[in-house]
Amino acid sequence: MTDLLAQIRHKTEGRRVHRRHFVKRDGRDLFLYGYKPHTLEPQAEDEGAVAKGGELRYHPLRDEWNIYAAHRQNRTFKPSAAENPLAPTSPGGAPTEIPFADFELAVFENKFTSLHDDAPLPDVIDGVKFMRAGGRCDVIVYGPEDSGNLHTIGQDKRRLLLAAWNDRYETLFNQGREFVLPFENRGDEVGVTLPHPHGQIYAFPFVPRVQRDAMNAFEAGYSLAADIKIFKPDYGVTQAGGLTAFCPPFARFPFETWIAPNEPLRGPWDFNEEQLDGFAHMLGDITRRYDEYFQRPTAYMLSLHAAPLKADDRFHFTAQFYPLLRAPGRVKYLASVEQSTGAFTVDVMPEMAAKTLRAL
Repeated sequence: MTDLLAQIRHKTEGRRVHRRHFVKRDGRDLFLYGYKPHTLEPQAEDEGAVAKGGELRYHPLRDEWNIYAAHRQNRTFKPSAAENPLAPTSPGGAPTEIPFADFELAVFENKFTSLHDDAPLPDVIDGVKFMRAGGRCDVIVYGPEDSGNLHTIGQDKRRLLLAAWNDRYETLFNQGREFVLPFENRGDEVGVTLPHPHGQIYAFPFVPRVQRDAMNAFEAGYSLAADIKIFKPDYGVTQAGGLTAFCPPFARFPFETWIAPNEPLRGPWDFNEEQLDGFAHMLGDITRRYDEYFQRPTAYMLSLHAAPLKADDRFHFTAQFYPLLRAPGRVKYLASVEQSTGAFTVDVMPEMAAKTLRAL
């Protein structure tokens, strides 16, 4: 095992963020981020088998690569509180993914990963285009508490989360990853199997079609900054630190909300201190507004759409929330039309969604 304590360059409100790199017994990386150096001794560890990724197959009619990872059928599914793999490991207790009695925020390589640098070469099937599923999948655990959300964890923890995201962006891009996607799935309707507050980070060996199309649009001259100025009066929800949260008029989900800097920036690594603070605040604020309106912990998908590795300065970062509810007590199902054509049927007009969220 190695035990390296390092200071990273990302500061938050004048406070230095520390990063500890710990290599687990099975060879996977664990990074512990905090405002204080992490110096606890490791507890017992599990030595179970680690998956090495799946394979990529090309879809010729959609011009996209998809991931096939059959081993993920065996991933942990809604464990009891006593078997929570994202909790700290108690002294003398059953091993978890984080072999320490306490931590502030943790990032580790997914045991049931879809992408891995040691992914096997796929078997040949005539007529099918393959690629090794190289890359990386991380899990990011917001804290030792087994409940909470992006609102209740507070501004300091959200700023720590941004520091960890930016550190992983820097590291993964320096390793040559083509695209990096931090995201969070929340709620049963999204298929969440571990309720402990956490997100994930996928580092791709290619640029997925959605991000490739966005990159091409920006390079062809589309200006999201110009549209944000137009959208604000009717579609704006809130603003802070030079960023705006708005329900885009072309939203595909009811109450879909984007957070974006007012001017083009490739990703949160380009944010200044004021923008980092505003972005962190709005991640919690949008979550609060959703939960207040839907009168429950809102099921949503959150993804950070930053620039791919080779995109230029015209790319405009957005963080996009996709709620899986269309009204209190009513789920938005993605049914045949949406799945078959990509043409979404939206039950709530975006201008009404913005007005409703803005009023909260």
